[in-house]
Amino acid sequence: MSLSREMCDARAREAADAAAQATLANVRDRELRSEAAWRAMSDRIRDTEKAREKRDAERAASRAVETATH
Repeated sequence: MSLSREMCDARAREAADAAAQATLANVRDRELRSEAAWRAMSDRIRDTEKAREKRDAERAASRAVETATH
C-alpha cells in the first residue's frame, strides 16, 4: 500500500484528537508520538514530491536546450 500525504495528515489529526481526549498520560503520550510520526511521514512525502518536481523540471529544461541546439 502506498502512503499519501492526505492519508498521513488525516492519521496525524486523528492521533492529535485522541491525545486531546485521553485521560491517561501514557495514552496521551502514545498518541502524541503517533501524531509526530504521521507528520514526519507526510513531510518526507512532501519533500520527495518537491524533489521529483524539481528533477523533472530540470530534465525538461535540459531536453529543451538539447532540442534548440540541434
